[in-house]
Amino acid sequence: MIFGKRVRLRAIERDDIPRFIKWFNDPDVREHLALYRPLSLAQEEKWFEGLAERESRDHLFAIETCEGAHIGNLGLHAINWKDRSAELGIVIGEKDHWGQGYGTDAITTLLGYAFDELNLHRVFLRVNADNPRGIGCYEKCGFSHEGTLRHAVFTAGQHKDQHMMSILQTEYAQPDDDGAKQRR
Repeated sequence: MIFGKRVRLRAIERDDIPRFIKWFNDPDVREHLALYRPLSLAQEEKWFEGLAERESRDHLFAIETCEGAHIGNLGLHAINWKDRSAELGIVIGEKDHWGQGYGTDAITTLLGYAFDELNLHRVFLRVNADNPRGIGCYEKCGFSHEGTLRHAVFTAGQHKDQHMMSILQTEYAQPDDDGAKQRR
């Protein structure tokens, strides 16, 4: 497990699949995700079975509260070992945990893993322009706006802009006077 202040990140297990089905079949949870249609148990089981094959390029984790409640997932996707970059994705599926700082802590914890353990140089993400809660969270974690992909996603009957954001290893951890790394 990887421990944050309010969450711990653990491996995804087969018993998590029913929660995924519940979350991803909720339109509110799916609103800002790449998923645009409900998922079946068979689809999620097939996805789970393929995790081992994607291990070198995708590092996925379940997000648990310190009390042990599984509230979401996050991961580093399409890891490019040559360029030392990866795309971050996150979902807090338990809506009663929205807006309480769990996502911020999970992302910060994952960034520590990405930069300190995997020695990545850059982590980036895409966020829909109409997702102010997500944008605020990413900015709080140190991500910077890189640009806007105009009309990049089609949702709720219209095309919408999507922002690209990133954080570099040097922006995440700055050494203090004693040489120890200080987090933002």
